[in-house]
Amino acid sequence: MNIDVVTLFPEAFEWFRGQRHVVNSLAAGSTLTLINPRDHTPLSGGQVDDAPFGGGAGMVLRVDVIDAALRAHYGEDPVDLRHTRRVIALTPSGRLLDERLVGELAQERAITLLCGRYEGFDERIIEHFASDVVSIGRYVLAGGELPAMVLADAVLRKLPGSLGHAASALEESFSEALGGFPEYPHYTRPAAYRGWRVPEVLLGGHHEEIQRWRLDQARHRNQ
Repeated sequence: MNIDVVTLFPEAFEWFRGQRHVVNSLAAGSTLTLINPRDHTPLSGGQVDDAPFGGGAGMVLRVDVIDAALRAHYGEDPVDLRHTRRVIALTPSGRLLDERLVGELAQERAITLLCGRYEGFDERIIEHFASDVVSIGRYVLAGGELPAMVLADAVLRKLPGSLGHAASALEESFSEALGGFPEYPHYTRPAAYRGWRVPEVLLGGHHEEIQRWRLDQARHRNQ
């Protein structure tokens, strides 16, 4: 998986790069490349944004700046780029990220994530450069860096070799193995603490009963 992130704050991803499953994914051949529009802006003084037409508070990322950044990195017109790879604009109004979309993106060879800032994108960026518009929730953040990390985290952990145990990704919240339900509760030692006991079914060693209990718990959590 090749993930490129267009961001004004590439340093924000230093922590993310150090996470174990990300390290594992990169070691297995995936890439995470950061593209800073300031390095390619055709405007003086590193300008990347401007006041919105029609007035209003805040600044808007300019279409010519994002055009220049994508063109410099990929060597082609960004209008054509979205036909060869998924180019995802991260905005609060986009398609909500869920397990189905994560699984879909994990099958891609390459994706590009566009991080908004300030008042967001000039709409022409979304209309002409993006193949997808994705949101991690119906709320507003200072920029698209955290949503980009959330999406990349969810996608990379789906890839072979990213997790310490491949089975870790099989039975988790919203997976097919659990019928799309949230994951069942987990317990570990001590079996009893302050009068709070682990359910007896988990202590008996009967794997079929345990599996039935877990599926029932997953269904119950979906109610």
